[in-house]
Amino acid sequence: MSARRTAVTVRVPAKVNVQLAVGAARPDGFHDLANVFLAVSLFDEVTAAPADTLSITCEGPDADQVPLDRTNLAARAAEILAARAGIEPDVHLHIAKNIPVAGGMAGGSADGAAALLACDALWGLNTPRAELLDICAELGSDVPFSLVGGAALGTGRGELLTPVGAGTFHWVFAVADGGLSTPAVFREFDRLTAGIPVPAPEASPALLAALASGDPDALAAVLANDLQAAALSLRPQLARTLAAGVDGGALAALVSGSGPTTAFLVVDEETAAKVAAALEASGTCRATRIASSPAAGATVLPS
Repeated sequence: MSARRTAVTVRVPAKVNVQLAVGAARPDGFHDLANVFLAVSLFDEVTAAPADTLSITCEGPDADQVPLDRTNLAARAAEILAARAGIEPDVHLHIAKNIPVAGGMAGGSADGAAALLACDALWGLNTPRAELLDICAELGSDVPFSLVGGAALGTGRGELLTPVGAGTFHWVFAVADGGLSTPAVFREFDRLTAGIPVPAPEASPALLAALASGDPDALAAVLANDLQAAALSLRPQLARTLAAGVDGGALAALVSGSGPTTAFLVVDEETAAKVAAALEASGTCRATRIASSPAAGATVLPS
């Protein structure tokens, strides 16, 4: 154990799924996935500071929707890490929120990964990377990727990661009013596929090649999300958002993860600004965000 610090801030990225292939429900209720993650340059920051007890505060867009009790993945990360180290989770966690809340971009998972890394540094634990990833997988399916960042294929329920190559891509994200529950979207997927054979999920070789090439036209042709139909079934108005972005100049559009945030692949930054303006003018979304990918995973910022 090394010397403890006074406060540690970790920056952590959002994600978009450029391919989300979903298998049939498993006996444990989860689904096998072939999940091609791409970290994008929208970030939350989590600051861990010494305290008399575990507490959480949050600021930023939709901060009022973030739970400030021990159901928050950031709090759970601190608890699990402290239990493994045999110490009390006496820490104040402050979340500076910029990733859409309940938006299909792994914002809660990102905060869990960031809190884990921040507490590890604050408490001077020097936990091995493999153990941190094990805790991430215990926290949730998307949390390991939030720690790792970059581009990766997630298998199992998404927690088993294999890095993949990725060129630079530009994105616009349209933030919807309200969130969508990931479990609800998976339940709707199960309802929509009831009685239909669901193939085992596999990563698309064409998509992996397009991702590595950095060619936005090639990637646009192969973007895929098996949860999109379920998200649109629960929130039909998202179809109007998808259409508005494509009409505004995006190469391709898809629901990000379980939604309701929608993602638009564009040629360059100049086009991103035009697509964002078209989306905002369409009245089909609450806000837009412009980002690029890939982005680094959870990173301790200089103090």
